[in-house]
Amino acid sequence: MDKFFAHSTEDSGKADWHLLRDHLRDTGHLAAGFAASFKVDRAARLAGLLHDLGKYTQAFQTKISTQPDLKVDHSTAGATIVRDLGENTRDKFMAELLAFAIAGHHAGLADRMELVDRLKKKLEPLDPVWRDEIVPEANDLMPSNWVPEKDKLAFQLAFLGRMIFSCLVDADYRDTEAFYTQVKGETKDRDWPELGDIIDGLIADFNSHMAGKQTEPKPSEVNRLRADILAHVRSRAGDTPGFFTLTVPTGGGKTLTSLGFALDHAKRHGHARIIYAIPFTSVIDQTAGVFKSVLGDAPILEHHSAIEEERVTEKEQRDKLRLAMEDWAAPIVVTTNVQLFESLFANRPSRCRKLHNIANSVIVLDEAQTIPRHLLRPILEALRELAANYRCSIILCTATQPALGAPDFRDGLPLCKDRELAPDPPELARRLKRVTIRTGGRLHDSDLVEALEREPQGLVIVNSRKHALALYRAVKDAGLDGVIHLSTRQYAAQRRDILKGVKQRLENGQPCRLIATSLVEAGVDLDFPRVWRAEAGLDQIAQAAGRCNREGKRPIDESIVTVFKAPDNPPPFEIKQLAADFARMADQHDDLLSPTAMRAYFAEVYWRLGPERLDAEGILEDFRINGMEADFAYRKVAEKFRMIESGMAPVIIAQDQKARAALKKLGIDDVRPGSIARDLQPYIVQVPPKARNRLLANGHVRFEREERFGDQFCVLVTDSFYKPEIGLLWEDADYLGLENSII
Repeated sequence: MDKFFAHSTEDSGKADWHLLRDHLRDTGHLAAGFAASFKVDRAARLAGLLHDLGKYTQAFQTKISTQPDLKVDHSTAGATIVRDLGENTRDKFMAELLAFAIAGHHAGLADRMELVDRLKKKLEPLDPVWRDEIVPEANDLMPSNWVPEKDKLAFQLAFLGRMIFSCLVDADYRDTEAFYTQVKGETKDRDWPELGDIIDGLIADFNSHMAGKQTEPKPSEVNRLRADILAHVRSRAGDTPGFFTLTVPTGGGKTLTSLGFALDHAKRHGHARIIYAIPFTSVIDQTAGVFKSVLGDAPILEHHSAIEEERVTEKEQRDKLRLAMEDWAAPIVVTTNVQLFESLFANRPSRCRKLHNIANSVIVLDEAQTIPRHLLRPILEALRELAANYRCSIILCTATQPALGAPDFRDGLPLCKDRELAPDPPELARRLKRVTIRTGGRLHDSDLVEALEREPQGLVIVNSRKHALALYRAVKDAGLDGVIHLSTRQYAAQRRDILKGVKQRLENGQPCRLIATSLVEAGVDLDFPRVWRAEAGLDQIAQAAGRCNREGKRPIDESIVTVFKAPDNPPPFEIKQLAADFARMADQHDDLLSPTAMRAYFAEVYWRLGPERLDAEGILEDFRINGMEADFAYRKVAEKFRMIESGMAPVIIAQDQKARAALKKLGIDDVRPGSIARDLQPYIVQVPPKARNRLLANGHVRFEREERFGDQFCVLVTDSFYKPEIGLLWEDADYLGLENSII
């Protein structure tokens, strides 16, 4: 055969078909460029050269020429060949990692035994011309700057393998897309500006915005303190990249302070992007909005989705363009912890594609204390690896700093005192103290109603959606004015509108009695004179306190946060344990909101849980080295690593015009479901699976375009089940387990 092709077109003469040698060379070149920042470009290039080696067969050429339904395995050949390459022990082991990446570049990274079985398959013979057309080099594959740690080596190598996989699949997607767009005479603008090219302008915009805050006739003491904190933190931008903590009490301006540091630090050290990770989708739009107001038209990518973006079918495996999704090439990315951390432990091409762009980034982890404890150890190892071998700077940013450094946390992060960016956190806590915390004892809902009768403006935060709804109804039935309910029964877009209304009522001095779940604690900018918080851990109580006297305009002794027990609505088991952890250390500290008290609380929590429950899924044990074999369970880990354990199911509320317009797009041929899923993100309510099944069985919800998208888009049909002031209701809520949903 004279020519071998990677991709075909409708031209039967094959004049514009994609030559295989060009695809392999160009993919290798792109992959090497993606991997250059972490010095593994030679290995990534080799992966690109060999990934489609199985297309050098008569069977594959027949498939794309005349028999498109012919099944041909074109991924295994390169994985088989690469294991025989390499001239020394280090390169042989790197070849093992490349075998995982090449074999999985369509279906995903496999577990060790799955890969072994696959490499035993009898394959179509390769035409020997491949060696002349691509000339692979398999030496010096190990990154030159890599810092191995003996007791963490297996995790490090598995992480490296996933990073190489990321470079390969992104390069493969991009080269394939470039070929087809050229054939069609189209152009796709997928290029973002480099952060280094625009950083001076971004810093100038930031400086201009912050200067405007100081032009008021008489800046408040709070604003002066915020300016001092910002100046101090920015003065540290030249510090060596690595781990930092930023411990600033609520009201101290930590969001803008962390952004200012990230911009300056990226400029000083040449970081490629800034990634801002937020614990809850309910706050992502707020944070992105703040950044856009400060940085003007800066290229900011928001990436979050509650609808699974990938449904793998045979057709999609053949059509790489349908699998293309965000690759985080933007200079500034605002995302969620779920997207960030689940991607770092993923095995699917679409989830891993972005990983190489995380390297050489400044990563701000907002509200760092919210990292799920059942996955804490593997997450810390991933962060450690990003800082050690991928040139990332990581800022743990929160008012309630978790005790993640040694000796408070066994084998903790390198968080020594000189890596704290804030000036004297204990003194900041004293100066920014806004509230008085009191113990309220047992308070029934009737007691809370009476308390709210005496306070025209007050916030009550409870531990479940069930309790929030019951209390809201009780306060409403009492005839009080300005009663508002807020929980994840309501979709995110509506919650944003509700919060705008709450802020307006507070500013206007109108009655405002908000009954909410813990979602209101996640960085939501509210300022109530009084707050009641159902018993919880100290970090949640501190977050609740951040919604009381936020601007410091009221006397501290009149700004009371009352922590109470709800005898008719006991907390879920986990929150009950955290409340007990808090109780064990509370009497030892005069100021429960001080950094010292917070560190003691987290040390108590981690001591109770122990190492096993901080890696409850056994993630770290799934990466082992046996001799020269990489015994890695990539697929198994991806299935087990779930940030949110609730197993809730999404229901789309299409009462808003934008939601209806997005659903209408599902009827368009060749539509990308991932983009529509992101458009629908603000209109989703998560419900227990049993509840959704009941709604389905009774015809109250349906799967939109089920014949094309399966169960991806579940839409509420019976509009009466959703009431804006309450949210989504369904029958037999208690029986279906609603009481266990905490937000």
